Amino acid sequence: MSVAKKDYKRITTKSLIEMKANGEKISMLTAYDYTMAKIVDTAGIDVILVGDSASNVMAGHETTLPITLDQMIYHASSVVRAVERALVVVDLPFGSYQSDPKEALRSSIRIMKESGGHAVKLEGGKEIKESIKKILNAGIPVMGHLGLTPQSIYKFGTYTVRAKEEEEAEKLIEDAQMLEKLGCFALVLEKIPAHLAEKVAKSISIPVIGIGAGGGVDGQVLVIHDMLGMNNEFSPRFLRRYLNLYEQMTTAISSYVSDVKSQDFPNANEQY
Repeated sequence: MSVAKKDYKRITTKSLIEMKANGEKISMLTAYDYTMAKIVDTAGIDVILVGDSASNVMAGHETTLPITLDQMIYHASSVVRAVERALVVVDLPFGSYQSDPKEALRSSIRIMKESGGHAVKLEGGKEIKESIKKILNAGIPVMGHLGLTPQSIYKFGTYTVRAKEEEEAEKLIEDAQMLEKLGCFALVLEKIPAHLAEKVAKSISIPVIGIGAGGGVDGQVLVIHDMLGMNNEFSPRFLRRYLNLYEQMTTAISSYVSDVKSQDFPNANEQY
């Protein structure tokens, strides 16, 4: 039986849990600056992730590891100023939570106080259990992240699909159930087999948002630069490009250069 879609004026962690219970899929995209966040929010997105993927798409690093807590706070504060409806989730960057639960809490408090973000996201399962507990005990909402965890890329050595083997799949299910039990409000599953992601989504009551995890989960997330085709070098199977902005922007900029060189711009109507 279909359930009428509820009109949320503001998305909260409670909203997402209601959406899962009502069978409504959750939409999530990244944003890293005011202008893009304004557009994404106005278009009706449910969740904006200020991802550590800013390290790649905004700063040009090969991995997500170099981005700092200060830089994440800068990006997050820019996004928060633009948003009226979406829930803003901010990635805790590499090195800001793994080694010490007290440091994890300090990092999370800085994000919440200095950026105005609504929640934080951490990569990992039982190995960061104490950090998650510390953050949750302070009243800060936590989104988990399992499967391919890019901050651990040098441990894995590859960006290939995770949890294809039974042992790793079982650990992932156990970690997902543990994250729910601890009190996480949602979970991202990245680049795992679709049947496993669906199994996880059905085994827990909190929303499961996938990226390269098939359609059997409770929502989807993509990097905005990839989805809009601003990056023409990244083409994983799970990516659907809704625009080809790389080509369109290159054409527009080339036209501008040509018009300036030929003195066609500005014309008589474009000057005072």
